[in-house]
Amino acid sequence: MGTEKRARQKAGRQARIQAAEVAKHKAQTRSRLLKGILLIAAVVVILIGVAVLTRKSDTTVDTASPNTGTTNPSQASIVDRNGQPVDGASTTTTAAATGGPASVPPAPEGATITGDTPCPAADGSAARTTKFAKAPPMCIDPAKTYSATFDTNMGVVKMTLDAKAMPSTTNNFVVLSRYKYYDGTALFRLDPSIDIIQGGAATTNSASDPGPGYTIPDEGGKFTYKEGEIVMARTQEPNSSGAQFFLTTGPKVSALDSQGTYLLFGSVTEGLDVLKKIMSTYVAFPAGSPMAGLGGGPKDPVIVNTITITET
Repeated sequence: MGTEKRARQKAGRQARIQAAEVAKHKAQTRSRLLKGILLIAAVVVILIGVAVLTRKSDTTVDTASPNTGTTNPSQASIVDRNGQPVDGASTTTTAAATGGPASVPPAPEGATITGDTPCPAADGSAARTTKFAKAPPMCIDPAKTYSATFDTNMGVVKMTLDAKAMPSTTNNFVVLSRYKYYDGTALFRLDPSIDIIQGGAATTNSASDPGPGYTIPDEGGKFTYKEGEIVMARTQEPNSSGAQFFLTTGPKVSALDSQGTYLLFGSVTEGLDVLKKIMSTYVAFPAGSPMAGLGGGPKDPVIVNTITITET
């Protein structure tokens, strides 16, 4: 009996040793499998990261259709207050072989009005101001006639403003002009594809200018456009005009008729030849420019020295 008992005990010990070996083997297998899964996951994360970085690098500059806001390379943007593209202009222009339009540093910054905007003196004696906390109140009399005289280094352009049909827009332009907001600023963009000259960017002399600090409501319309007019620029959003404007120089601007909400508020009475002369100095923006595809600018700086408002 003793011998049989010892045999059973020995068999039990062997079975337990064998079971422990099996369990150890299974644990080692699970550990290797888990490490393999973690390694694969780490590789996948790294590959995804590389792919994302590569994609960002590839799309930083799209020279085929830059800054267009659309996947159609035949469409580009006209001007807007914040540099945001608005469909309507052709991108058939190409960059100049060398160089590009004149780069004009902005005029010195003017004063800041932090509260309500007072109506500036009609005699133009207000200090130059370039930042406002609020849009101006109604400072003009829509029953009167207002004209604006642009004194530029290329010549003088005069226009009548439509205070009767566009009182809010005219009021805004008159107030900014009387605060000398536009004095010393550049006409920085020319686009022969839609016959426009753009200006009114007091801080940067570019379409990405932050503007005066406020926007004005849309009014009037639907508009049709022809040569010899002054029109407010805007973003793609409603009620987004601020200070930037464009001057129309030819019939191609009618391409914007279907847009209909660029605020048309004045007509050129003298100096259309000056505007055409400015347009003749066109040089395309280089391919690497933030405004590539949006036309170009004048070869040499074109500066608005002053805008004088006359009230009758």
